[in-house]
Amino acid sequence: MRALAPLLAVLFAVAGLLSACGGSDDRFGDNGGGVLRVGTEGTYAPFSFHDPATGQLSGYDVDVANAVAKQMGMRAEFVEAPWDSLFAALGADRFDVVANQVTVTPERQAKYALSTPYAIGEGVVVTRSDDDSIRSVDDLGGRTVAQTATSNWTQVAKDAGADVQTVEGFTQAITLLRQGRVDATVNDSIAVYAYLAETGDTSVKIAAKTGQTSEQAFAANKGSPLIPKINDALEKLRNDGTLTAISQKYLKADASGSSPGEPQQQNTWQLVARNLWPMAKATITTTIPLAAVSFAIGLVIALLVALARMADNRVLAWIARAYISIIRGTPLLVQLFIIFYALPELGFKVPPLPAAAIAFSLNVGGYAAEIIRSAIMSVPKGQSEAAQTIGMSYATTMRRIILPQAARIAVPGLSNTLISLVKDTSLASTILVTELLRVAQIAAAPTFEFFALYMTAAVYYWIVCLALSLLQGALETRLGRFIVT
Repeated sequence: MRALAPLLAVLFAVAGLLSACGGSDDRFGDNGGGVLRVGTEGTYAPFSFHDPATGQLSGYDVDVANAVAKQMGMRAEFVEAPWDSLFAALGADRFDVVANQVTVTPERQAKYALSTPYAIGEGVVVTRSDDDSIRSVDDLGGRTVAQTATSNWTQVAKDAGADVQTVEGFTQAITLLRQGRVDATVNDSIAVYAYLAETGDTSVKIAAKTGQTSEQAFAANKGSPLIPKINDALEKLRNDGTLTAISQKYLKADASGSSPGEPQQQNTWQLVARNLWPMAKATITTTIPLAAVSFAIGLVIALLVALARMADNRVLAWIARAYISIIRGTPLLVQLFIIFYALPELGFKVPPLPAAAIAFSLNVGGYAAEIIRSAIMSVPKGQSEAAQTIGMSYATTMRRIILPQAARIAVPGLSNTLISLVKDTSLASTILVTELLRVAQIAAAPTFEFFALYMTAAVYYWIVCLALSLLQGALETRLGRFIVT
């Protein structure tokens, strides 16, 4: 069992160091010092999106949240996350309130504390302009519609008998509709009118109304003392005309797109050019370091697990097998969610970047352990026996005889693991890490230029992986210099 001690020491040290690294990010500290932590999507134009001209987070909900915080004598600090993760992050105390067109429903009222509404709309069914077969909600029966998983309009579509395809947000739903991959989408009229006014898109239309109104409010955890203060602030902003002014800025536009405040359009190449550096910066400052740190820690874990897997001690070998089985038998995305969203329920709250590093390190450890074990076993057993005959200890034999040869054998497999890890870092966007893919999503949301921006992100990933492949070849050549063939 003594061989297990180094493994446990490494795991505890990693967790402690990573938590300490994340401790300096005050976005996730306790609310205080006049800071109102606000969770929002950041890719839901015109409510929460990054202005293509400035790159700054803006939108109707963002401006309202800023105005509310100012009225309360606080400063709004925004934390971005995908819509389907916002409430999980709220429950994990990653922020204080959600401001992202949260519709008031009985289910949400039962589980969360909701403010008074700051926007009111009605449900509408959107179809392609050339489709006259859908004229009411009842016509959605048997049709395919695109909806976000937790939207209240999703239930409206299901109740009508529609086949619901889950998407991340309104922009993806409209894109699928325009491409003919779904028949319709149900959403709030405010979002639809704003989209039509901003884009002038004539390929889709409002085909019917659901007959249901919707009220949007701030959401907080039950018992939050912030909601009464937010309600007071909203009342004052409503009375002095601030909410009206914000609404007119982002939402007051007709379906013709003739609003004088219509944003200036830019072509695809200009959009890509403007986002080349932000995406490169995210690659250099987040994607690559995250992959490098996770791989280095994962290799240490993998070596210890591989040695434990080969140990004569049955308990130690069983623990190693169980670890490998759990890691390889569960999706990496689930592992990320457990560490970031589930552990806070047990009192362990890890910031986003350290949480991603821990998940990726443990994942690499599980996969790379078998690669290292197979490389060690491929070294002829006679070399170990020869080392023992001249008095070498087990540790010395492994360090000077076995592991140097196993390293050369393991290079191809470990290189593949590293390349896969670089691509897997894109999953970190689901736990609030702003890496390469997240930057591409932010840029694509208000412009609907998904193909150009996602292809640009793909090129960045490919360039990094190509560089790693070249390094792999050079490393194999270097390690094989003294091998007699």
